Amino acid sequence: MKKTGILNAELNCALSKLGHTDLIMVADCGLPAPAGVPVVDLALVHGIPRLKQVLDALLAEIVVERCVAAEEVKSTAAQPWLTSRFDQVSYISHAGLKDLSASAKLFIRTGEATAYANAALYCGVPF
Repeated sequence: MKKTGILNAELNCALSKLGHTDLIMVADCGLPAPAGVPVVDLALVHGIPRLKQVLDALLAEIVVERCVAAEEVKSTAAQPWLTSRFDQVSYISHAGLKDLSASAKLFIRTGEATAYANAALYCGVPF
């Protein structure tokens, strides 16, 4: 049994298969998952787990070289948190973020119930 880090076996397996520049979509509970993209559904009830909790757990496990979020997130409480966690955050329209999710290698559904609280993460390397 693992002592620390992400305990969800399905998420651990999916993360271990990712490589440099692969895209992970971390989504609120309302963002539609694109066809053909593997989904790890962590949602329990509205608000659990929060996007922030899932992103913190991911950032402790993987290298992220950049983040893309919806332009609309700038009007929410999630925006300052995103910019404090990532060296580089770029913004596109919410519709563009949905389109981008189709190229993800992994789609992680959270219980987040805040509008536009989604993040596209590009994997980096630790060297």
